[in-house]
This record gives sequence, C-alpha cells and structure tokens, in this order.
Amino acid sequence: MWHLALGLVMTGMTAHTMAQSIVMSSTTSTEQSGLFGYLLPEFKKATGIDIKVVALGTGQALDMARRGDADVVFVHDQPAEEKFVADGFGIKRFPVMYNDFVVVGPQADPANVKGNDIVVALKKISSSNAGFVSRGDKSGTHAAELRFWTQASLANQKGNGYKECGCGMGPALNIGASTGAYVLTDRGTWLNFKNRADLKVLVEGDAKLFNQYGVMVVNPAKHAHVKQADAQKFVDWVVSANGQVAIAAYKIGGESVFFPNAGK
Repeated sequence: MWHLALGLVMTGMTAHTMAQSIVMSSTTSTEQSGLFGYLLPEFKKATGIDIKVVALGTGQALDMARRGDADVVFVHDQPAEEKFVADGFGIKRFPVMYNDFVVVGPQADPANVKGNDIVVALKKISSSNAGFVSRGDKSGTHAAELRFWTQASLANQKGNGYKECGCGMGPALNIGASTGAYVLTDRGTWLNFKNRADLKVLVEGDAKLFNQYGVMVVNPAKHAHVKQADAQKFVDWVVSANGQVAIAAYKIGGESVFFPNAGK
C-alpha cells in the first residue's frame, strides 16, 4: 500500500513537472542575440514554468507550430504571423518588441553601399556583382531581404556574387566574415557576434529596416495537447510591464538590443 501511495505521489509530481514546461518555436535571432538566456530565467522566477526553445528560421518555426510541436511561437515576420492566425493555427498575435536590420560588409566597402537606403545599397551590390550571403532559409530575415530586393526591382537580378546558404544568422555571418561579403542581419545577432573579421555595419537607419517581433499561443483546437494555459502565461508575462522591462534591460556592451512595444 505504501509503495502504491508513493507511486501515486511520484506520478503526480511527474505530471505536475511536465505541466510546468512548455515548448517555444522561435527565431535564431532571439536565441543567438542572447535575449532568451536572459529573459527566460526571469519568466521562470515569476511563474515557475520552464521553456524549451527550438530556434529556427521564422518560416520553419511557424511550420513546427502548425504541426503541433510547439505551445507558443515567438517570431518576426508579421505577414506570415497574421496568416498563421487567420488559418486558425494561432489564437491571437501580440506585438512584443522590435529592433532593426542592418547590412554589414567589409570595411573597404567595394560596392560603395554605406548609407541609410537599403534599396540603393542592393542596387549597388547587384550592379557590381559583389558578394552577398543570403540566409535562404525562409526565416523572417530572409523574408525581409526578399522584400527589399523586390522593392529595388531586382528580385531576379541579384548579381553574380549572390549566394544562399540555407542557414541561420550566425552561420551566414561567419560566411560573410570569411569571404568578405555583404550580409543582411538583425542588429541583435550582430551585436552578439564575435567572429566579425573586418565586417562592419554599413547600411542602417532606413525605416524599411524596422523589425517587429510577435508572439502567439498555438491553437488547441488544431492540436488538443497544446499547453494553452501555461503558454498563455508566457504571452501575458512578456507583454506585461514586468516582461517589457526585462526586454528593455537586456543589453550587449551597454547597447540596447530590443525595444519593447507591446500594445502599441
């Protein structure tokens, strides 16, 4: 009888422990910028809930959630996020924070792109056939990059130096550093990137480079096993005053990485 009682207690503890962890599909930029290493322990202190992060490109992160392999999604491709909700896979999208994209490249700047106009920069890269490393992975950054090429009327004329790596932001930057190529990157990953070689920020400040992040609970109507209540606790916390203060407090070398804007 004692063994049975102990077994029931242990089973209850295991079930409780399992209920107190959720899976988040998110982007490589939130992971590689170091934000989650700072933010998620703050959330656990507030709620007791652990979060396992699977960091992918935004397109893959949304696909993972569509399959029911995540409880919450934290990504940065607003049109794709809105479609995710419209298709019934997410309950509601909440804006959380923003930063910006920048173009980094070799200090010598062979294509002469330095400035604050992404369209002009891409035209120069194309016409000079300069090296450009694209993530090519259907991530939020890749989606933004393709929008910029379209805005430059160069969707099919990116130049002979254009290469897709099919990789995350960190590996794309490594390739750019080792080959002296231009790369579009989110600023957070760039600030946390150590292997810069002679790369530097060359294009920044264009309003088009604004980079918004959103969060969504996966809809249990599509996947009944989704831990909706605990996932919603994360959403509620990250858009609350405490969560927003925690995002604002994360800095690299004294520089802010993300700027909270929930409810705006």
